[in-house]
Amino acid sequence: MLNPEIIQLPKILDDRGNLSFIEESNHIPFKIERTYWIYDVPGGERRGGHAYSDLQEFIVALSGSFDVVLHDGTKELRFHLNRSYYGLYIPKMMWRELENFSTNSLALILADKKYSEEAYIRNFDEFVQKRNAG
Repeated sequence: MLNPEIIQLPKILDDRGNLSFIEESNHIPFKIERTYWIYDVPGGERRGGHAYSDLQEFIVALSGSFDVVLHDGTKELRFHLNRSYYGLYIPKMMWRELENFSTNSLALILADKKYSEEAYIRNFDEFVQKRNAG
């Protein structure tokens, strides 16, 4: 997968409560090396504001809603996540920001690499330059 894409996850309906799940290399195109979550985001705040040169992610709104704004160096794409059975696949070299968090929202992020500060591109102009060079 080379482009961002909303992926529908399995949804098992049950009167006792519904269940969804994610399987690496099945529902998402990578092996999971890191899982993290974002929560308690104050009103009006944004998260992200960076890209990765060699990292893929998958984002799910487990609770509440938020927008994921992606930029590929040329155009901006906006995705509204508000269902726990849909996730957004983000390929490498995409600038990302998360915004418009609802009260009590919970963002789950799966990544194909372990955390490394060196993997981040935190300057948008540098990102565009690298993206257009490659």
